[in-house]
Amino acid sequence: MMSLEARDLSLSISGIPLLRGINLRVLPGEVTTIVGPNGAGKTSLLRCLVNELAVTAGQVLFNNREIKDWSASDRARSLSVLPQQSLLDFPFTVDEVVMLGRTPHDTGIQRDREIVAAALTAVDGAYLVGRFYTQLSGGEKQRVHLARVLAQIWEPSTVVQHPEKNVTEQKFTERYLVLDEPTSSFDLAHQQLTLNIVQTFASKGVGVLMVMHDLNLAAHCSDQIVLMQCGEIVTSGTPEEVLTPNNIRTVFDVEVEISVHPQTGKPLVIT
Repeated sequence: MMSLEARDLSLSISGIPLLRGINLRVLPGEVTTIVGPNGAGKTSLLRCLVNELAVTAGQVLFNNREIKDWSASDRARSLSVLPQQSLLDFPFTVDEVVMLGRTPHDTGIQRDREIVAAALTAVDGAYLVGRFYTQLSGGEKQRVHLARVLAQIWEPSTVVQHPEKNVTEQKFTERYLVLDEPTSSFDLAHQQLTLNIVQTFASKGVGVLMVMHDLNLAAHCSDQIVLMQCGEIVTSGTPEEVLTPNNIRTVFDVEVEISVHPQTGKPLVIT
């Protein structure tokens, strides 16, 4: 089965170990969320999984091939990444920023415009069309970037290249959406909207990997939660399996109670 997978992954920078022995598999159609305290290695792990950082040991597999063996353009057709901060200071219009997500594709300007419009509507940003990105609020900018990464994998790519075999194979590839703290700049309504978007994309077969600090938001939308501490995975599993008083006490050093959300049935962490 295709996946985005870390196998016995370790990372050291300047001799300092940041990640040790990480094994993680993100499956198409599922939402996987990484949680843990500051400095646990969550963002470093994400950067390794999307080939922004070269691992010290182990490997990262992307759709059954080592991710480093994919060309950047091929990888970008099926893997989109939203970092914690997206630095952009050029006076692009909102439409132009979101259109950047269509750069890896050759679907034509008309189809690309349709996808850009649909992505902006999905993030409650249709009213921003034509405005300059530099004039937006922080939350609006983050929604524009969310629209950009959604536009990038809005529909399946049908081209898989195998440069080592000098052939191009026409087939669908599994898509992945990687989000680092996607709700941190949002109000309550847009936090909920983002979670709905994540679940909608997962229902269409997209594998979603997120980093989040809010345990209740993570519990609400995740199929799998990965709990990290000091560069290692402490435990992983369903929200019910991971979000226990003992696990939270061990990793966060706080006492909590766990209830059940009256509407979703998911764990509800009460501090």
